Amino acid sequence: MHFRKTIALFFALALPAAGAFPALTASAAVTPDPVISRNCPAYSGSDPATATAANDEHYFTFWSGSAPDYIAYDLSGVPEENRQVIDAVWYNTSSYDVLGLYVMRNMQPSDYTVEVNAAPGGTYPEDGWEVVETVRDCTYSSRQHIVDFAGYNWIRLSITGADGKEGGNVTLNFDVHDVSEGVSDSWMFYGDSITFGGMNNCYGTGFATHVHSLDEAYFPIQENGGIGGITSKDGKENIDRWLSDCKAHFVSIAYGTNDAWGNQTGAAGYYENTVYMIKQILAAGKIPVLPTIPHSTNPDVANYLDDYNDMVRKIYEDYPEVIPGPDFDAFFAENPDMLSGDGVHPNDTGYAEMRRIWAETMYERVYTAEDTPQPGTEPDPEALAGDVNGDGAVNLADVVLLQKYLLGQAELGKPELAELCEDGATDVYDLALLKHLVSIG
Repeated sequence: MHFRKTIALFFALALPAAGAFPALTASAAVTPDPVISRNCPAYSGSDPATATAANDEHYFTFWSGSAPDYIAYDLSGVPEENRQVIDAVWYNTSSYDVLGLYVMRNMQPSDYTVEVNAAPGGTYPEDGWEVVETVRDCTYSSRQHIVDFAGYNWIRLSITGADGKEGGNVTLNFDVHDVSEGVSDSWMFYGDSITFGGMNNCYGTGFATHVHSLDEAYFPIQENGGIGGITSKDGKENIDRWLSDCKAHFVSIAYGTNDAWGNQTGAAGYYENTVYMIKQILAAGKIPVLPTIPHSTNPDVANYLDDYNDMVRKIYEDYPEVIPGPDFDAFFAENPDMLSGDGVHPNDTGYAEMRRIWAETMYERVYTAEDTPQPGTEPDPEALAGDVNGDGAVNLADVVLLQKYLLGQAELGKPELAELCEDGATDVYDLALLKHLVSIG
């Protein structure tokens, strides 16, 4: 092994605690992944009249089918340059996965294929369908599928099973996004029942619609990973499996209410569980987002909640790669009338406000943010190795950008400054060395 690669590997295995990294106060701007299937011609087998409900602007309307059945879109009217690579995502209203105390499956697709067809648009093709992905025993309430769509005009979900059984009824919304420039504006919100109730996009105005109202260039892909009754321990035990199927770029983890309820986890345990999830999200090349735990007026939660939210704030300090989400601790403390009778779950108004606040906070901290030099990191023309974004400073923004570059999700502003190991290749060894340089900067 090249000597410098050996040194870089040593650094990768012996990096200091994340708190040694300079604080990153801004995140790179998001590349739009626009929805391209809105109101395109839609076809179905058992109930064609409801097919258009799958891709209209309302998420409280759904396509309803009886498996075996299909929902198909004619995308031939979309310019070819806007459908070279697509993200096909379906949404159902079930809890995200079949675990916890309150498993709820509600006409959820569990067995299906994703298919494409090159036939001309205008008339639904009975043959010529090509299977690009097969899913069996799906336990999730939503799923994204990245499809190389060059040369095709049609996409179809062919569903054979629902709620884990052969046949059965199915309801869903189905969007197709242009991700020809990479999956960027895609979000997953993992959490407990508060996330389940707050981030379902079929109740009132959803996160994606709110973001779109702030800036019409964006319409995020948004999956609701909420599951009632679970804790950060459940999140830790399942995050690896979830991430193996997760296509989202931004991943929120919002546990803690059930942990604090009777102090069943302990603040230190919550911290350890949440840090594990954050590390796995980062290792998957995704960006973690962490809101504070919502304020509660129920003493069984409230008596311990400050200790848990102190752990959230400690994570912000220890892991500057984490984007702070909304401060729901402060919001519901100031607006306790937006909590329901149990003093824990928001009421309808509170959930609506959560979605709005999520969108406005992320628009400020993600969509409109730019990589900026950190305080105390003035440009040094003799120490620019690693300044891969070309802003005159070497800091965590360069680490994030180089990681995204190695995953094929971004371009480097100064690619010649990324080759730190001087071995003719830009790879994970350079990333490891850059992390070390930032940590001691």
